[in-house]
Amino acid sequence: MGIEIALYHHERFDGKGYPDGLVGRNIPLSARIMAVADVYDALRSDRCYRKGFDHEQARNMILEHSGTHFDPVIVEAFLELEDEFRKIMETYI
Repeated sequence: MGIEIALYHHERFDGKGYPDGLVGRNIPLSARIMAVADVYDALRSDRCYRKGFDHEQARNMILEHSGTHFDPVIVEAFLELEDEFRKIMETYI
């Protein structure tokens, strides 16, 4: 599973990702889950070139890319658990 996550979490649900251009459910479930978690973390975290976004902004960006970048089923699961995502991030930022 770790190999799947590392290798495929940059694939996009619409097939425009990398390294292999996998589409939809051809992307391992573990990688589809990690794609949302990874982007959420990246959006919320400060970078040397920008401040991290707040939860609502990150949430809206993920919603905007449901069905293209992200599996819509995984985005729905994210929405059901978004308070947990927010709480976890707020312990680190």
